[in-house]
Amino acid sequence: MENKGRIFSGVKPTGKLHLGHYMGIFKNWIELQYEYDCIFSIVDLHALTDPIKVKDNLTENIYHVLAMFIACGLDPLKCHILLQSENLDHTFLSWILQNYIGHGQVKRMTQFKDKAAKESVSNGLFNYPILMAADILLYDCTYVPVGEDQKQHVELARDMVLRFNHIYGDGLVLPDPVISKTGARVKLLNNPLKKMSKSENGEKGIIYLLDKKEDVYSKISKSVTDGENKVKYDEKNKPGVSNLMNIYSCFSDLSIEEIEKEYENLSYSDFKKNLSEIVWSTLDKIQNKYYSIIEDKDYLNSILDSGLEYSLLLSNKKVEEIKKIIGLKRLN
Repeated sequence: MENKGRIFSGVKPTGKLHLGHYMGIFKNWIELQYEYDCIFSIVDLHALTDPIKVKDNLTENIYHVLAMFIACGLDPLKCHILLQSENLDHTFLSWILQNYIGHGQVKRMTQFKDKAAKESVSNGLFNYPILMAADILLYDCTYVPVGEDQKQHVELARDMVLRFNHIYGDGLVLPDPVISKTGARVKLLNNPLKKMSKSENGEKGIIYLLDKKEDVYSKISKSVTDGENKVKYDEKNKPGVSNLMNIYSCFSDLSIEEIEKEYENLSYSDFKKNLSEIVWSTLDKIQNKYYSIIEDKDYLNSILDSGLEYSLLLSNKKVEEIKKIIGLKRLN
């Protein structure tokens, strides 16, 4: 199929990857890689916004995320996988872009505002969305697959593009966010009012992609539902059941309506048992693939080498274009 455009998206190498990553990110990427020119990145520079958290295991986590990319279904022959810090054009463009957005607008970013209200944060976290914009704009990306919580950052990148192009006439491509409808809504199993996130200290509410079979079954079995014992989708009144139905839909490729019909005369116990089997069937395959490649550093490094080479072909050209437009050049 002819590519319709270029996509950039990334994952930070922090913490353990979980069901939310698969549903909200990887499953979407797997489909996109066959239709678009995709650059997927391990965004290790973004991970440095919390240096204490990553100081002991950043390198290990980089390879964990890379192996999980492949285990979940990314094909290095169909997409390009990049280690962000190896291409310094990202940081160069980030500095350029800071001059085309206001301090107050960045300060209003929800992620920064929420965390700054609770604790002392680094200037890196403040500049996080500007580096994210550079990640996207460096490759003339037309679409950016993100979670609902990252949509605001893509809007900020769009504002930078409009400001830059207003001054210089042209130079940056305006990207559009693409949000996975099902994965974007996955919640904690023990608190369906909160997003499933590695920042949450709720081990019992999170299914990790490397969880053992018995843990997967146990977590789903103990997940929050309600007293009605009716498998029906109602996010407002039945958030726990609706969350499980979203997971079921993602792993079975059945619609919510089909799930409701299939379980209209069955109990929550039946539903949870079948959901456990469906989820584990996928995780078992992912884990087998993951453990078969995680120790093969030559193979994993070859993927990063190829991704870096491809990214530099695009980014070096873009940086030279931007420098010329702005006037960052010598006279002959």
